[in-house]
Amino acid sequence: MNPADFEAIDAGLEREIRDRINVYAPFPRLVGLVMEEVRKDYARMRLPYRPELNQPAGMVHGGAIATLIDTVVVGSIFSNVPELPRKLLTIDMHVHYLDAAVEEDLIAHGAVRRRGRSICFLHVDVISASGKPVAHGELSYKLSF
Repeated sequence: MNPADFEAIDAGLEREIRDRINVYAPFPRLVGLVMEEVRKDYARMRLPYRPELNQPAGMVHGGAIATLIDTVVVGSIFSNVPELPRKLLTIDMHVHYLDAAVEEDLIAHGAVRRRGRSICFLHVDVISASGKPVAHGELSYKLSF
């Protein structure tokens, strides 16, 4: 997924989306997620590595990766709506773990696959900081305005 394939959005809207996720969402903040870029129907988010995210075998826990997948899409949803939704609800999420993540940051690229009036279909690719594919996600979200 190449960010250049997605149209830039207004800097004020991008700042509002980043703030809404980085500041006001307690669970992603607890895990340490950082929204890095938002474009129309696209967002990029980073999960900085820290040992507390490991499972007993020394790899990043699948739940942390699933959280990254479930959160990055929020930016892509918010980037192209007439008004920010009152509520967003994950209604379906499939995660395919492709390889282990060991002691490096993870980067998620999330994009809208299709928008309906109240349902949004999304997909996410997660890579390690060194470029190794780690996971892929397919999600659907319910939007309430």
